Amino acid sequence: MDKIVIGFSGGVDSAVSASILRERGYDVHGLYLETGGAASADEVRAAAEAMAIPLEIADARADLEEKVCRPFAEAYARGETPNPCVLCNPAVKFSYLTQYADRIGAALIATGHYARVNDGGLYMGMPENDQSYMLNRITRAQLSRLVLPLGNYRKSQVRALAAALALPAAQKPASMEICFIRDGDHAAWIEKRGAAPPPGDLIYNGSVVGRHGGVHRFTLGQRRGLSFSAGKRVYVSEIRPDTNEVVLADGDGLFAEGLTARDMNWLVDPPDAAFSCRVRVRHSLASYPATAVREENGLVTVSFDEPVHTGPVGRPLRQRASTGRRIYPLIASGKKRGAAPRFF
Repeated sequence: MDKIVIGFSGGVDSAVSASILRERGYDVHGLYLETGGAASADEVRAAAEAMAIPLEIADARADLEEKVCRPFAEAYARGETPNPCVLCNPAVKFSYLTQYADRIGAALIATGHYARVNDGGLYMGMPENDQSYMLNRITRAQLSRLVLPLGNYRKSQVRALAAALALPAAQKPASMEICFIRDGDHAAWIEKRGAAPPPGDLIYNGSVVGRHGGVHRFTLGQRRGLSFSAGKRVYVSEIRPDTNEVVLADGDGLFAEGLTARDMNWLVDPPDAAFSCRVRVRHSLASYPATAVREENGLVTVSFDEPVHTGPVGRPLRQRASTGRRIYPLIASGKKRGAAPRFF
């Protein structure tokens, strides 16, 4: 019986994943990372015992601080909107999983992410709950050992399966918060660390119209909490960390024709020529067709097939005015005929 190590939190996704792996004949071992999050080690241990899963508990708080928390705060100070889970997976979670797997002689690792691995490639899961973007920065070595049991399941199916198996996690609510920020208030968390940028000016139509509490409180496309009323909806269109300015614009000023991506993590051999892809520009299920070109300096220039609105998802495309290009880490997928998008 082959050993496999699964990231186990006691939640419905990891519990059902463990059950599926056991049904497939694996000798399942769980690993829980103590991060200071909402779930306690005692709760996770009880869930593992109820499922008769051997559980290892590792204190990952020091690594989380160095490799996730500090970069997370620094990114907000630069006017960016980081995704801590994307940072954590390769540097902390998957690193601990592979180290523990090596220690107990397990060739494979697993998580409860809604994505698929096929022939060494990372592919999207079911459209309504795909989480493949969360894994876009794992290494090829980590990917080569990864099993994702929930790739072909919908969340509703997983909950139904948990109930049918009488798993303790069947009715446990999904965790949506950042594990190291229990109340979800990232701005207050950054300020408590003493790493908050100073207050600055709000700019609208080229004029100063107010003050703000620091660029870490804003993200592109934001329209709430602006402390300014123009008599119509306005959005954050630009964040200038060097001058601590936050620029506001009407919705039609948020269309972009493309972007420039940095810090590429190629899970396939980097293409030499321009290639078609789909790009996710916000934390949503929406993606947009584009053409990408890998530049000699390592950056990737992405041109959308049609201008994309960078504000709230679902806003109609009324006017195609460009806001130019910005530099972001890229989450992109190439599409094969007859296959779900594959991540680079």
